[in-house]
Amino acid sequence: MLSRMSGARILGALVVLLATVLVSYAPSPAQSLSGTSRHRHDPAIIRERHGRNATSTNWSGYAVTGADGSVTDVKGSWIVPTVICHAGAPDSYSSLWVGIDGFTSSTVEQIGIDADCVSGTAEYFAWFEFYPHWPYTINTVEVQPGDTISAEVSYGAKGQFTVTLTNVYRNQSFSISTKMQQAKLSSAEWIVEAPWSSGVLPLANFGLAEFGQRYTRQTGTCYATVSGKTGAIGSFNPASVIQIDMVSSDATKAKTSLLSKDGSSFTDAWYSPEP
Repeated sequence: MLSRMSGARILGALVVLLATVLVSYAPSPAQSLSGTSRHRHDPAIIRERHGRNATSTNWSGYAVTGADGSVTDVKGSWIVPTVICHAGAPDSYSSLWVGIDGFTSSTVEQIGIDADCVSGTAEYFAWFEFYPHWPYTINTVEVQPGDTISAEVSYGAKGQFTVTLTNVYRNQSFSISTKMQQAKLSSAEWIVEAPWSSGVLPLANFGLAEFGQRYTRQTGTCYATVSGKTGAIGSFNPASVIQIDMVSSDATKAKTSLLSKDGSSFTDAWYSPEP
């Protein structure tokens, strides 16, 4: 029979071993999080691409592309839209976020908010995700319609990413870091998404999503750093700036506007499904 002291040592060794296994992905430092989620946020499913325009079954917004290893930072801001929900209607979802990767790669490092309709009731919350890992809900930042959200994803040395989200109106912030060694660092995005759960989920009626300085009064927003150059979406080589509309097999689901004159702002409009 093991002594009480020997048992304690073995238990302690197991705890250390478990912690070592988890730290390979576990976000740090520890925060108030929830690992539960109804869905995840996937790389773009591109249906067609013609020059500076693309259609996707799950993304709408803008992407700036670059060579592998060139994209090291993305900043964005938006106004939380009011989703329109109806009793008895099927659940529907919309995610607004900024991120690195996912347009031309199989990983996405991203942070944002959801505005969903669940059982006829609107639900709003913040989250982050390092795809292909599942998302974490952020419990320390409240999200309500009309709030101004500012967010950033930045890359440091040796595969370290830091994601940050601030509710400007409520003066609440969250930041966390982890490593994603397989990240391509090949695109920056400002996106409205229909998330995924065994397929692309129905898109919630979010009305109009407003991104950028014109709407949020946040400076230096909807900016990216690509190959050492930092600027607004519209400041990059036009061939690398992709405007994305969300479509189904036979209809538009969400449509992205042209950029503002300073290249930092745009809107994304929900489209009513075809009858």
